This record gives sequence, structure tokens and C-alpha cells, in this order.
Amino acid sequence: MTNLPPIDDNLPEGPGLVALSGGADSVALLRLLHARGSVFTVLHCNFHLRGAESDRDEAFVRGLCDRLGIPLTVKHFDTSAFAREQKISVEMAARRLRYEWFEQERRRTDASWIAVAHHREDQAETILLNLLRGTGPAGLGGMRPRNGHVVRPLLEWHKRDILDYLESIGQDFVTDSTNLERDAQRNVLRLDVMPLLRQINPQAVEHICRTGELIRSMTDEPGEEGLTLHELHRWLHPLGFSLSQQRDIHRHQAGESGAVWLSSTHRLLRDRGRLVAEKREEATMPAVEQEIVAVEDALGWLATQPKEPDTAYLDADLLTLPLRQRFTQRGDRFHPFGLKGTKLVSDALTDLKMPRFEKERQTVMTSGEDICWLVGLRSDHRFRLSSKTRRVMVLKVTKKREKPAD
Repeated sequence: MTNLPPIDDNLPEGPGLVALSGGADSVALLRLLHARGSVFTVLHCNFHLRGAESDRDEAFVRGLCDRLGIPLTVKHFDTSAFAREQKISVEMAARRLRYEWFEQERRRTDASWIAVAHHREDQAETILLNLLRGTGPAGLGGMRPRNGHVVRPLLEWHKRDILDYLESIGQDFVTDSTNLERDAQRNVLRLDVMPLLRQINPQAVEHICRTGELIRSMTDEPGEEGLTLHELHRWLHPLGFSLSQQRDIHRHQAGESGAVWLSSTHRLLRDRGRLVAEKREEATMPAVEQEIVAVEDALGWLATQPKEPDTAYLDADLLTLPLRQRFTQRGDRFHPFGLKGTKLVSDALTDLKMPRFEKERQTVMTSGEDICWLVGLRSDHRFRLSSKTRRVMVLKVTKKREKPAD
């Protein structure tokens, strides 16, 4: 199984709790967390709503945890009685009982997180249910990957991904027969509405979830890097970056310099705490004019010439002609004018705080195997003018490489 979304982006450090019903989703979550070495205790709720089937689920969960050596805590509820007392639906009663107990166990065990197994289709259904019931931005945003101590590591996984994963490891699971009954709104959505939406657009689930994610990002507080996912989307979507790339950029934008993301038309670099975007294009070299000037007093003549970074003055008789221009290469060294000894070109560019994209486009003029000019920046001390110089090689950038537009 490759190219599946990571499960630990929103997973805090420390031991946690995992909600396990015995169904495919929670079993996959259990096996994934177990495989990555997470330390956790399993929580199983027996709501006694499906007779022998509820006891079957509990037995399955006990057997799985015993086989994997994972600690388990089981809680029995009289869910129907609680629903009558509170005058709420059985579905709402089960949800309230479940999460109240999860939090009690978290406090009792001092766990750092509670993992539940909601996935992409669950998210789409939640957003649609909220929309049908009438809601604001919070409801249209759907479930958050992390909400307090509750984490949803599979929220970017599709149901098909989960089933394929379980098949790949030979893991069975139990099926809740009530999921096939149309007496609950969510089941009607799952069984009837979502298949119709997929007929209209096979990517319906993904598009609903993406919209929810963008709506959630509008209310996010900026992180240390100062950019929310919504802000990144407004900037990067027109440049061809997918939402999955935008999520990855959002997660890692405050990391170390050097990371690069590519779209079909642009590339994005994280450089010194900022993000830099530019069009992808074949690098071109600036045009450099070469002219040899005969002089009697090279140093006196030099004093009358303009001091411009785009122009270099070298002793022509110390050069191996013809001079050639090329892009910088790994390991290039030169002897900066006025300094002792050689220096890596890459270090010199770093000292100048040059962004990585510009470093890649930097060119040098070479005399044989030696670099004589870091074009537009610094000349090499070995080819400097002196009182013995009688011919001066004048190198001048006549046409700079155009900077790509964002």
C-alpha cells in the first residue's frame, strides 16, 4: 500500500486511547497505529442495541486486542433507557454516552489523545447533514482532524483505501447490520444520496470535503508562519498546486529551508522562513560581452572605469581563452577578490542570502578549468589587474536573464 495519506500529522506525542467498534474503519485505525508503534489503550462501547450482534462485536474486539497484546477497556450502556430519560434519539444518546465516557477515560489514564476512525466519506456525509439541517461556517466545515483531545487520523482516507489496506494485511472485521437500514438520516445519505451524487460527479466526496476544509481554514488562527490554509489556497490554487499539496505546504511551511513543491506550471520553495513561488521554465544564461582593451597603466585606467557589479576587469594575459560561461556546479570553488584562499561558490551565494532558485540560475565565466568571474557578483583574485597588466579583459552583462513572474 503506497501513496496513502499519513496518519500521524495530527497525532500528539504520548500514550492515547483508540475507539474500536470492530467495524472496518476502527479496525484499520487500530492496525495502523499498532504498526507505527503507538502506545494506546482500546476503548469499546457495548450499547446493547443489536442484541446478539452487539455481544458478537465485543467478542471480536476482545479477541483482536488479545491477539495483538493491546490493553482493552469495555463499557456497557443501557442506551435505550438513557435516550428515553433525555428525550433524545438513540443515535444521539449513543454519541453522547460514547464521548462522555471517552473523556472520562482520558482523564483517568492521563492519555494525550483519543483516536476515532472517521474517514473521507464520513466527512462528506457530515457536511451534507449539517447543510440540510441548517448551519453556519462551523457546520459546513465538517469535522476537524483534531478537535481538543479527539483526533481523526483517517480523515483524509477514503473507504476504499481502508478496505484495501485491511485486505492487504489479511485482517477481518465485523459489519453492523443497522448500517443497511434507512431509519437514520445518515444511512439514507450513505445508501441513496451519495451514490446519486457520484453519478453526477465521481469526485463528489472529494469536492465536498475540499470545500469543507477551505471553509474550516477561514476560521483558523494563523500559525507562527502567519499563513492559514485559506490564505495559501487563494495564492497557490491559481498557480496549479493541488489541495493535497497545499495541505502539505501548510503543515511544513515553518520547517527547514530547502523543501520544494512542483505544480505543472510553478515551483514553490521554502527558503529562510518564507515561501517563494516562480514559474517553471528552462534556465537561461545572461548575455556577457567580452572585449580586450590595450592599456599602458592598467590601475590608472581602472580608476576611470565605472564600478558596476555587471562588469568585471581581468588581466587578459593571465586567462586561458576563450572564456566560457556555464551554470554553477556542486563543488565549484573560486578565489574571491581581496580575500585569502578559495571558497565554495555555494557558500559565497549563501553569504549573499541568495534564494535557492537564484542560486540554481547563477552562472560563472571560466578560464580553462578555473572560475574567473561569478557573473554579476565577484571576480577571481587570481586574474586581478596589476601594474604589469597590459591587456584588460572587460566582461559586461549586456542582457540579464528575465526574472520569472509569480
